[in-house]
Amino acid sequence: MADAQRFRNRAQAGRHLAKRLARYARQPDSRAPDAIVLALPRGGVPVAFAVASALNLELDVLLVRKLGLPYQPEFAIGAVGSGGVQVLQPGVPGLMGVTREEVDAISARELLEIERRARLYRGGRPEPVLAGRDVIIVDDGIATGSTMEAAVQVARRRQAAQVIVAVPVAPPDTLGRLEPAVDELVCLESPLRFRAVSQWYDTFDQTSDEEVQDLLATAWSKGADRRFDKQAKGKEPT
Repeated sequence: MADAQRFRNRAQAGRHLAKRLARYARQPDSRAPDAIVLALPRGGVPVAFAVASALNLELDVLLVRKLGLPYQPEFAIGAVGSGGVQVLQPGVPGLMGVTREEVDAISARELLEIERRARLYRGGRPEPVLAGRDVIIVDDGIATGSTMEAAVQVARRRQAAQVIVAVPVAPPDTLGRLEPAVDELVCLESPLRFRAVSQWYDTFDQTSDEEVQDLLATAWSKGADRRFDKQAKGKEPT
């Protein structure tokens, strides 16, 4: 694995990503809307938290789900996202015998999981406004790209000004397919010998719902502090 660096964990990968995204850092005196960092749960949240913290940007989640092959769930045949977005791999349905009925059943199940996660992670918190903003979509890595493609489509439908995808690692062929769909693609490592995202991390434990909730709560608390500071400055005498 000498052809690409490994990451200690997701947080370290996020700090490295933040250095490549420094131009999007919050500018307090700017009249342009701040960029926003959107994580793909669950593994993308620790990476995105590090990015948003370093750049002093708002953090939120963008809920999309992989569609797995019926008898081999880890093999992605597509993805779905909020708002009815569906991305299918070329040849699906039909590929490896997958029928339209199976695709619809898997999609319905994963859309229910998106709804569950929305309630769990967001509670009554409204979704962030994306219209007119630079949207930085972050995950801990990309394999086939279906999930990220769905995320990009969701951001486009919500009228993002620019869509930037930022990940620590992905294979070259996936990056080549994804690049035309985004305004900017930032990937720290693109190894030729790519089997799975996990092989490029020393620690790649499963991210729990509780960890996602804790990180979001911390980020949203910091966001409230920023808004308070901005309001206070606006009341200062000139």
